[in-house]
Amino acid sequence: MGVRKLLVSILAFLSLSVFAFAQNFTLNLNAIYGPTSFHTQGAMEFAKLVEKYTNGSVKIVVHPGGSLGFKGPELLKAVKDAQVPMSDILMGVVAGSEHVFGISSLPRLVSNFKEARALYEDCKPLYEKAALKWNQKFLYAAPWPPSGLVTKKEIKSVDDLKGLKTRTYDKNGAKFLRELGASPVSMPWGEVYSSLRTGVIDSVLTSTESAKNGKFWEVLKYFTNIYYAFPLNMVTINLDYWKALSKEQQKAMLKAAKEIEEMQWKNSKDRYFSAAKVLEEHGMIINNPTPELEKAMDKAAKKIIDEFMSKAKSKERAVLEKYIK
Repeated sequence: MGVRKLLVSILAFLSLSVFAFAQNFTLNLNAIYGPTSFHTQGAMEFAKLVEKYTNGSVKIVVHPGGSLGFKGPELLKAVKDAQVPMSDILMGVVAGSEHVFGISSLPRLVSNFKEARALYEDCKPLYEKAALKWNQKFLYAAPWPPSGLVTKKEIKSVDDLKGLKTRTYDKNGAKFLRELGASPVSMPWGEVYSSLRTGVIDSVLTSTESAKNGKFWEVLKYFTNIYYAFPLNMVTINLDYWKALSKEQQKAMLKAAKEIEEMQWKNSKDRYFSAAKVLEEHGMIINNPTPELEKAMDKAAKKIIDEFMSKAKSKERAVLEKYIK
């Protein structure tokens, strides 16, 4: 009798498990960076965990390099309209559509990973609410290593920035460099290396990780640690797709998202140092800014942050006031 009850219990458990994951899903995830980018690799690890935790009922197929045709400011709308079910999105790039997504790329607002994480946790409810407004569920976010200036010549003063043709990744970066006298240029990442080769640009605002992936030592010489920002990449899913998942599948996906978020924050910090080492091994010189340059950058940053605050909603301002120095 005991054996029979045990068998009944096992069958009941198996039936519930099958019911919980009854419908199978295959979801395409648009990844805007190439397969060697740690954000793309994080998305791939996320996909593996989701498949594992849903017992194979949810499979996420990651498409690197924006191969699904979506790479920039259109990404929020692309996920909203289910042109792609899921995507990773560089927040600053879509800040023109949703103001709050510009916070993580505000210049010199935070100066280390601890502060960047605190800012993220304070802003996370705002990010989640903004995602819902755009018909999507916010899953996780992680930062790029801090942005620096990668240049052909050494940057010691503001005068060294005058006329510098610098590729930037969002409007905040463009405004910041314009304030300092540089000439910011917007272009897809895939065109950056060839543009450096041909002289269309002569510098890039980016991380040590991206400089390493781009093999910038072949065309540039200096990396100046200006700690411009710790810009966030987020991963979202279209809300209609999200609601089609069972409660158990949703729970499993959120579990995977939490684990990947922790892993990616650690990876970002590790990549900053390991990538810097690779740059130096290939002959690049890594510098810290001079006091003169620090002062000029803080002045430019304040102007941009003040402008951002003037357009911010009350909850955004309340968060930012904690970090404005």
